[in-house]
Amino acid sequence: MNPYDKLLQRKRKWTPVKPTKGKLLEGSEEAIFRALAIRHMELPVGSFITETLSKEVPEIARTLLVSNVKDEENHDLALGYIADALGVNEKAEREAKLLRDAWIAHPDHTVLKALVAERAIFFVILPFNRFCGDAALRTVSADISRDEQIHVACNSLVCADMGLRPSTSLDKLRKATINWIFEPLNDISPNKYLSRKFWTNSSDRLMYEGKAPELADTKRARMPAFFEHANTNLPKYA
Repeated sequence: MNPYDKLLQRKRKWTPVKPTKGKLLEGSEEAIFRALAIRHMELPVGSFITETLSKEVPEIARTLLVSNVKDEENHDLALGYIADALGVNEKAEREAKLLRDAWIAHPDHTVLKALVAERAIFFVILPFNRFCGDAALRTVSADISRDEQIHVACNSLVCADMGLRPSTSLDKLRKATINWIFEPLNDISPNKYLSRKFWTNSSDRLMYEGKAPELADTKRARMPAFFEHANTNLPKYA
């Protein structure tokens, strides 16, 4: 079995539901709203992959890539439900859309843009949501994280097969995006999950090393117990 098919077999189908509003970690609120505004990049990332499919990509990767596009649509729906429940910061929404447009306009190969966005932006936002979000945001972020692990593995393989590497300008856009998201946090905080440097450094390591050991605690991030949710707030799993 080729590596793309192995990744496809790891997927688990889940269906978003409309949750109720919970409580965010005090001090994280503005950064949470900025991170949530980055949901406007979910569909463009899917479009990056769709455009990639119209170009020369490994034939054995196509089924997985098509499935990944459907995942992005699911993520957009799930995060939209979270935004409906928590509300949004209109200024953050406008600024996030400007960043989205910059990603769309960037000239790097579309699969590279998807890889960098998912590995060094989404892989940082999702743990932040799990440490600082309410019960619904933690649950959705865990489900999205499982999908994104497969997406990043897939896009890494495609980029390696095609000999693609991100440009310096794409890395600068990545830095601008992650710095904007976590700008509301203090540079250093007694609670490391409210420290801007903790998250921006994690993005740097994911970009340059492909891993961020400091995020290992994500595996132990508190997940909602059954009694924190009405059944209607829990995603539906296949």
